Amino acid sequence: MHLITTHFHDIPESKTRIPLKIDRRKLAKRRFRATADDGTDFGFDLPHPLKHGTPFHQTDEAVYLIDQAPEPVLRIEIADAEQAALYGWMIGNMHFKAAFESNAILAEDDPAVRQMLERSDIPFEEATAVFQPPSNAAAHHHH
Repeated sequence: MHLITTHFHDIPESKTRIPLKIDRRKLAKRRFRATADDGTDFGFDLPHPLKHGTPFHQTDEAVYLIDQAPEPVLRIEIADAEQAALYGWMIGNMHFKAAFESNAILAEDDPAVRQMLERSDIPFEEATAVFQPPSNAAAHHHH
């Protein structure tokens, strides 16, 4: 098993890319174990969580990359910044995370979020996506 304590940024074009498939909740941790598609085992002990697409290990022939699993989400189209702020606040006020695209908000596909959107007559569609809410979204606390 390889112990990973950091990551890198530059990926030589000549190297084979080997994904390490992992779900968002496990990826949010700083310490975990996982196995890449080629069977190579890794242990992670990181100063901060890694993100989808991050290269974390390389050999002479290959580079290993984080491949976050897509998951069910609710895609809520937005027309402007005011609508984005309102919908983002509504989702965040329920203590759910949101991710932002140029013309839509993505929210976890949870019954409470669906009910809030339906009750508020806010149209949404079911989708599957690599869900990447801002990492500071977990820092919200009530005192």
